[in-house]
Amino acid sequence: MNALLAKTDIEGLKLLRRGKVRDVYAVGQDKLLLVATDRLSAFDHILPTPVPGKGEILTRISAFWFAKTADIAPNHMISADLGEIRGELPRDVRLDGSFDGRTMLAWKARRLDVECVVRGYLAGSGWKEYQSSRTICGQKLPEGLLDASKLPTPIFTPAAKNDNGHDENICLSDFTKVVGGDEVAAEAQRLSLKLYAYAAELLSSKQLLLADTKFEFGLRGGKLIVIDELLTPDSSRVWEAGSWKPGTTPASFDKQFVRDYLERSGWDKASIPPALPQDVVDGTIRRYREFLGKVTA
Repeated sequence: MNALLAKTDIEGLKLLRRGKVRDVYAVGQDKLLLVATDRLSAFDHILPTPVPGKGEILTRISAFWFAKTADIAPNHMISADLGEIRGELPRDVRLDGSFDGRTMLAWKARRLDVECVVRGYLAGSGWKEYQSSRTICGQKLPEGLLDASKLPTPIFTPAAKNDNGHDENICLSDFTKVVGGDEVAAEAQRLSLKLYAYAAELLSSKQLLLADTKFEFGLRGGKLIVIDELLTPDSSRVWEAGSWKPGTTPASFDKQFVRDYLERSGWDKASIPPALPQDVVDGTIRRYREFLGKVTA
């Protein structure tokens, strides 16, 4: 794994935005350069402690899934090979070895301002909503479910995207309005459910359960394509199948390990987040590396 990289500044390319994890640069008129840093976010805050090697792992996982699912849903990836990427950049742009493994050249698309979430199990914010209303995003669920219960069938539960605050679950009618109509909404839902089904089956063969995940889409040439990242520990909740039991919290490979620490720390989730102790940093990267190994084996 490469050394720690928490922030990038690439001379000769225009920085379009710094996301919670990725720095995004313009490459010509129709391409983007995405650099996955080692920044870590939780509860809609960028934490002050980066996790060395995290960006490379996220990029390798996304590239794996983009290649695997291209026949199911088109996506924005052009290349994640630094040598190929250098050949697409202006001559005066230099990317040193610190960018290797964590950089992706992608097609530009008009992002839909929603998170396309698919849930196969009851967890997280879905479990909290179910406890109070027996619904998620206005969709009625059966009585008697427990935390981590498997749902009768995977459900599509969108959330309004907010770059400066907390994403909020929305009902399907509001989702349709946000994305601009029935046709786009139906296609985004269809592709999300197909991607989830494919990934859940593949992960099940590796003794992993895909509890839930989020997809992001953009419009390119009038067609939806998958953008950003895909089925990573940052965007998915993945459990060890052998530890799953409804009513308990299964062992996971996602950011829940960090969230659990922050919950115990007493942080109010509004002020500047606390620094992460070394054991939490080590535990996080160990889980991410293990997930990479299991998925790509």
